[in-house]
Amino acid sequence: MFSTPSADGLRFSFGTLTVLPVAVTRWDRGAARGGMLCAPLAGLVVGAGAAAAGSALLFLGAGAPLAAVASAAVPALLTRGLHLDGLADTADGLGSGKPAEDALRIMKQSDIGPFGVITLVFVLLAQVAALAAAYADSWARGALAAVVAGTVARLALTLAARTGVPAARPEGLGAAVAGVVPVRGAAGVAVAVTVLAAASGAFLGADGVVRTALAVLVALGAAELLLRHCTRRFGGVTGDVFGGLAETAATAALVVLSLG
Repeated sequence: MFSTPSADGLRFSFGTLTVLPVAVTRWDRGAARGGMLCAPLAGLVVGAGAAAAGSALLFLGAGAPLAAVASAAVPALLTRGLHLDGLADTADGLGSGKPAEDALRIMKQSDIGPFGVITLVFVLLAQVAALAAAYADSWARGALAAVVAGTVARLALTLAARTGVPAARPEGLGAAVAGVVPVRGAAGVAVAVTVLAAASGAFLGADGVVRTALAVLVALGAAELLLRHCTRRFGGVTGDVFGGLAETAATAALVVLSLG
């Protein structure tokens, strides 16, 4: 069983996963546990902001492509680009082909290498293209895609922080949250998010329920594959890996939601 996330957990979640002015008053394992259980709530807020920006531009006549750019840009702004930076660093570490210690050192450097640049380009292109396809169908479908992507991106972090997943380094955000969430708690949050996402898809019709639930499951599957690969390569998770997981889950969800 898992305890109900406290106010400290909420502050931890919003204070570490967004740029919203929330003071993190506790930095212990208990607060981290609550924070990672609340991560999808932070994602919901980020996704809602992305949906609002995209929908506003669409209603102003900007067109689906520009609405998609706005919806892709808002999550980057609300996280100071940390998840995108983590994705790039993870790609550089994995692409280096070096032993874990050397790969972790590469990931910690401030510059971005060729693997990171290429990964960022294609991931952002995929996100914008998928959002554009969704907005071209309707503002509601585009907005739903933005909200679901933002939420499932942080849900991937909840699952990655489950018991049994080690930290690759003894310091940093990865070490602070690695293994803090009980497996049953992570599974419960995942089921709740999937059910709520599917219910929100009902506003787009019966096929929307199936597509939205499938988007969540595919996103979590893609993030889990990356998590396992990083754990094997690096010996555990880091803050950069968490960022890479979030962007991977968001992109996978958007691709699925753009289909049909």
